[in-house]
Amino acid sequence: MKNDIYDICIIGAGVSGASIARKLSSYKLDIVVVEKEVDVSFGVSKGNSGIIHAGFHHPPNSLKSKLEILGNRLFDTLHEELHFPFKRSGIIVAALSEEEMKTVQFLHNQGINNGVIGIEICNRERILQLEPNLTHDVVGGLYAPSGGIIEPYQYVFSLVESAKKNGVDIITDFEVTGQEFKSGYYTLYSRNGSNIKSRYVINAAGLFADEISKLFNAESYEIYPRKGEYFLLDKNIEYRPSRVIFPVPTKVSKGILVVPTIEGTTLLGPTAVPCNDKFDLSTNMEELEKVLDFTKHLVPKISKRDIITSFAGLRPAATTEDFIISLSEKAYNFINVGGIQSPGLTASPAIAEMVKDILKKTGITLIEKKNFDPYLEKPQRIREIQFEDAESLYKKDPAYANIICRCENVSEAEIVNAIKKGHTTLDGIKFYTRAQMGRCQGGFCSYKIIKIIERETGLSPFEITKRGGKSILFKDKVGF
Repeated sequence: MKNDIYDICIIGAGVSGASIARKLSSYKLDIVVVEKEVDVSFGVSKGNSGIIHAGFHHPPNSLKSKLEILGNRLFDTLHEELHFPFKRSGIIVAALSEEEMKTVQFLHNQGINNGVIGIEICNRERILQLEPNLTHDVVGGLYAPSGGIIEPYQYVFSLVESAKKNGVDIITDFEVTGQEFKSGYYTLYSRNGSNIKSRYVINAAGLFADEISKLFNAESYEIYPRKGEYFLLDKNIEYRPSRVIFPVPTKVSKGILVVPTIEGTTLLGPTAVPCNDKFDLSTNMEELEKVLDFTKHLVPKISKRDIITSFAGLRPAATTEDFIISLSEKAYNFINVGGIQSPGLTASPAIAEMVKDILKKTGITLIEKKNFDPYLEKPQRIREIQFEDAESLYKKDPAYANIICRCENVSEAEIVNAIKKGHTTLDGIKFYTRAQMGRCQGGFCSYKIIKIIERETGLSPFEITKRGGKSILFKDKVGF
């Protein structure tokens, strides 16, 4: 940056903060993103369903609906520029009774009013043609071809990498615990003793957005964590759907889904349980049994034998049940981006556009950079390339021939590349490369990854963590 005061500080490096940073990086501004975790995407963004929603679940007058529709339409261009895994697989809503078909009709009408492209009501024959593994109790449903699937952490990594390429500073392990405003700028203090200065602050702190808003003496609102638990199924199961399968929604939730992930596994979930603890990512067998029982009503062939792991995520639900995106009327040059639960991932590019427009109204000068580069180089992944191309990679770097994660076919070179980009925890490497995400869940490759981190960073095995903080892997010297 040009001086010691940033123009804009974004608090939070999840889908919202990263999208805003990337959008604003196209202007002549000094920008910093601060993130309390040791890596980006480690908060709400890593524990969601990875769905690009089509735009029929929310009423036309809601901010959620408006930004969901616009965000959905922006993903093709973003995918072309940034190369994160994304596919317009389509979404179906399966109705198991004529009564549920009334809700399907309502969703269809709502989707039409929202401008959803290609949405259709399906009879039983059509819905089974789209998804032959659905229960034969299905009576019909809804089909929205514009919906899709995405790898959410890779999306965040790509946004952050693009923002950094275009001049944005990223500071991790910076938990904002205090602030002071004077002489036209904020000083933000971190728990670790460091501080930064900025004229504007954008609060995209996910589960903690309400606490940050209060810390800056801005608007008072509450974020209530809503826990969602998931099962992940192995790759290449015979009943894997080709489209995202929704049940007919209730007043409380969009329901427990069957999601074919972009990388070939299948996700079952989530539940929707109010939670008082913003750090509680524990799983509960009773809740997970609900996931299994419910999804088997949609796809009867689902089997416990195919489960490879379970996990939980927390959604930052606001009391309004809508997004909170506005310039504060209480705190100077402070913008709230809170309550970004589903469909926040889908809406994230549109959220960035909205924040840009809010900034314009404050009088900040937004001058487009002539040298802004929207493109990233496509990552080299052994599992995605042809033999001839792989052979040329081997010749340039023999580490591409050393497969570290055999479940996901991830090479040593890909892990080294992740480390060079700053991902030095086991989880950071997992989310960046997919190593440890397969059937064995890291049972065969974790040790090798630890040794590579040790070699590339100089850290000892006793300094390497799973996800930063106190998540140390070893307390005693065993086998090193």
